[in-house]
Amino acid sequence: KKININNKFFYKKILQKNKYDLIINCDGDNEISKKYFFRKILKNYESTAYVTIINHDKTKNNKAIQIFTKQGPIAFLPISKTQTSIVYSIKNKSVNSNSRLSQEDFEKHVGSVKLENSYIGMMGKGIEPVVRPLGYDWKIGIAIVSSFAAREVFVGTLATIYSVGSDEEKTIKDRMAAETNPVLGGPLFNFASGISLLLFYAFAMQCMSTLAIVKRETNSWKWPILQLFVMSGIAYVAALTAFQLLK
Repeated sequence: KKININNKFFYKKILQKNKYDLIINCDGDNEISKKYFFRKILKNYESTAYVTIINHDKTKNNKAIQIFTKQGPIAFLPISKTQTSIVYSIKNKSVNSNSRLSQEDFEKHVGSVKLENSYIGMMGKGIEPVVRPLGYDWKIGIAIVSSFAAREVFVGTLATIYSVGSDEEKTIKDRMAAETNPVLGGPLFNFASGISLLLFYAFAMQCMSTLAIVKRETNSWKWPILQLFVMSGIAYVAALTAFQLLK
């Protein structure tokens, strides 16, 4: 039943009868608002919010985006075609709430979130369950996939991933050293994962040009495909065995 209220005294009757399942109230100055909406509910989310405004090239900036990360949500709020406000709420246990987040650390957090939620980041997250038993995370997974072009691409890809927010070599080394294993804890790049990577690349067919030459010489896709899957399978088993024994 729909009722349009024109008489302000009718609000009191609604409160007295209390028989309506749904009341849509658009007036902030009436008895209903005063009784139900003037009271404040305070809740401590144990988070600290960091806010900044970035200037960027002119673009069609009309969509607000919110991404939920392990540390907390990050929101990109359009202000104009050349400005966007960023609000990043981080759990206090991740960042000391009594300290101010530096510009470098903030850019690092934002860059990491953008990388993790990019197309290549989502691809890495997709293959992470496959490479996790080898001691790798989604970032190493991305580097392995990209190195199918040539195995030396692996180093360049990791350098690019860990240089997000800074191009300094010292920063890249520090970030890789501080990376933790998502399952076991402790350093991600340690003796066990290092031996696992060495064995993987010792056996894996990580060279597209080699496969192309085999295809040309045999005039068939049978042997290069067989070579790719068999050698990759051997590499996976060898890397898995080494990491599980050495971890």
